[in-house]
Amino acid sequence: MATLDLVGIIVRDMATSLRFYRLLGLEFPPDADTDSHVEVMLDNGFRIAWDTVDLMQGIHPNWAEPTGHRMVLAFLCADPVEVDDLYNRVVAAGYIGYRAPWDAFWGQRYAVVQDPDHNLIDLFAPLDGAA
Repeated sequence: MATLDLVGIIVRDMATSLRFYRLLGLEFPPDADTDSHVEVMLDNGFRIAWDTVDLMQGIHPNWAEPTGHRMVLAFLCADPVEVDDLYNRVVAAGYIGYRAPWDAFWGQRYAVVQDPDHNLIDLFAPLDGAA
């Protein structure tokens, strides 16, 4: 059976995108900002990659930039205060706050921001402190 191993994100500007994801706690080598492909392995072994539009067009000549939101990345925060703090830090850095923090009916503090390529990024934490 195949195993999901990597999620790839296609970006217009690598440096701008990596700057955004650094705010969310991901770490990249300093010189990664000029690369056309960057990937990180999370502590749980899952990988996330960023590829430039130019690279994708070289690999897939018929690739066309999609429109609309089809997938969301969600970042688990330590607690509800971190959701608010992280949302505010992302917005203060000039990125788009898509939905300000709120207490969701399903028992989580939730907020949504947009990365530089308009992908929705959820920030959440359990309201009761339980994961």
